Amino acid sequence: MIPRLAFATLIATTPAFADISGSYDAQGRNPDGSGYSGTVQIVEANGMVSVDWRVGSQNYSGKGPVNGDVVTVDWGQRDPVVYVIMPDGELHGTWADGAGLEKLTPR
Repeated sequence: MIPRLAFATLIATTPAFADISGSYDAQGRNPDGSGYSGTVQIVEANGMVSVDWRVGSQNYSGKGPVNGDVVTVDWGQRDPVVYVIMPDGELHGTWADGAGLEKLTPR
């Protein structure tokens, strides 16, 4: 059993993540190893995000929950994009069951 003071300290030191809504530059690696870049727009509301990617002439979109520092986006493929919110505001993610990588940097 955790003493009350220790529990209160645990709660007080749990990081609170800011709203991640905004524009991002995307840099990534496809499962075949080729690179790509683009832009991403994220809108967060009530613990959910809407994500719109523009990569070259292609547009993709998805939605999903924010759970602490993890964002899981269903974008219509077999595997979701899973991002971790970094302390500096970047989002580091994987897709295609970890075979694809992506980094979003706030604009």
